[in-house]
Amino acid sequence: MILQTQAVTKRFGGLIAIDQVSFEIRPGEILGLIGPNGAGKTTLFNTITGFFAPETGSIQLEGKEIVGLKPFDICSLGIARTFQLVKPFAKMSVLQNAMVGALSRTNHIRIAREVALDKLQFVGLYEKRHVLASALTISQRKRLEIVRALCTAPRLMLLDEVMGGLNLTEVRELLLLIEKMRAAGNTLFIIEHIMAAIMSICDRIVVLHHGQKIAEGAPRDVGSNPQVIKAYLGKEYVLAQNTKS
Repeated sequence: MILQTQAVTKRFGGLIAIDQVSFEIRPGEILGLIGPNGAGKTTLFNTITGFFAPETGSIQLEGKEIVGLKPFDICSLGIARTFQLVKPFAKMSVLQNAMVGALSRTNHIRIAREVALDKLQFVGLYEKRHVLASALTISQRKRLEIVRALCTAPRLMLLDEVMGGLNLTEVRELLLLIEKMRAAGNTLFIIEHIMAAIMSICDRIVVLHHGQKIAEGAPRDVGSNPQVIKAYLGKEYVLAQNTKS
C-alpha cells in the first residue's frame, strides 16, 4: 500500500472532526473521498499532509509513520496536494509559480526551470508560462495548482475539489488530465462534489459522514448504498441514475 491510515481521530475542542477513520490507497489507483459539507474530508487531507496532528491513530506512507512530521517533510517524502481555495503568487509568472514547487527538490534554478517547463507542457499551460498568474482563468489557476504539486515529484497526489467552479467542458478536460496523470505513474486521492465526475474517474470511493467512514468500495456499490444515499447522495441521485439506465 502506498498510504494506510488506522483509526485516525482529530478533534477541535469538543468537536470530533475525524472519528477512527481507517483506509488504504493502492499504488496507481484513483481513490475518491465524498461526503456532505462538514463531513471531515478536508480535515482528513490536512491531517495526512501534516497541517493538523491527529489525537490518535497512525498514518503510514509506504510503511513509514508520518504522524508528527511537518508538511514540508511529508512533501519531501512524496505526498503533494492542492487546496480548495486556489491562491497562486499573483504577481509572479506562471513559470515562476511552477518553479516554487520544483525548488522543493533542488537548489539549482536551471533544473527547477526545466522541471517546471516540463510539467507546464504536461498540463497544457506551456503557452501561458510568461503570463502573470493573476491573469489566468479559474480553470487555468487550478491547473497551475496541479503543476506546482507535480513539480515536487510526488508519489501520491491529493486533489481537493479541483473541479469546483468549472463548467462542463472544463470538468471533462480536467478528468482527461487526471487520467493522464495516472497513466504517468501518479496515485491520486480526490475530494469532489461533482458525482458524475467522481463516479466515472475513481477505482474506489470512501464516504465520510460526521467524521466517520460510513462506506468504502467501488463507485457502483457506493452509489447504491442506502446509508450513503440517505446521508449524502439523496433520492434524486438514485432516480437520475435509474433514468440513465
